[in-house]
Amino acid sequence: MDTPLAEKFLNNDTKKANAAARHPLKRVGSPEEIAEMTKFLLSDDSSWMTGNILQLDGGIGNVKI
Repeated sequence: MDTPLAEKFLNNDTKKANAAARHPLKRVGSPEEIAEMTKFLLSDDSSWMTGNILQLDGGIGNVKI
């Protein structure tokens, strides 16, 4: 996730490209993507959802090393 917390890992183009290459979606996520999911969860559009775990990690959590 491209945030200030990850700045030392994403502070140049080479590091960003390497991080993106490790993700199945081949890119680093943005805070705006998390904000959009949060907005959805707080809206009436998610009122039928119950007991779900949403994995917002670009698929990296499913990668077997």
